Amino acid sequence: MEFIWYILIGIVAGFVAGKLMRGGGFGLIINLVVGVVGGVLGGWLFGLLGISTSSIIGNLVTSVVGAIFLLWLVGLLSRTINS
Repeated sequence: MEFIWYILIGIVAGFVAGKLMRGGGFGLIINLVVGVVGGVLGGWLFGLLGISTSSIIGNLVTSVVGAIFLLWLVGLLSRTINS
């Protein structure tokens, strides 16, 4: 059941990150996938900093931060490749 929560939180995080990023991200479906991957990335980044979350809101914040970082990184790479 926890796995389903991670997926749902990642989907919401991808949606929120797409709305927060300048340019709206890469479209709804890609932003949702980025949210799921960003949740894992955010958990890893927060772990490196020694930050731990245990609530749904904390997991959502972690996922949103990871998704925003991932959208930023993908945008940076796509600009570098296209130029």
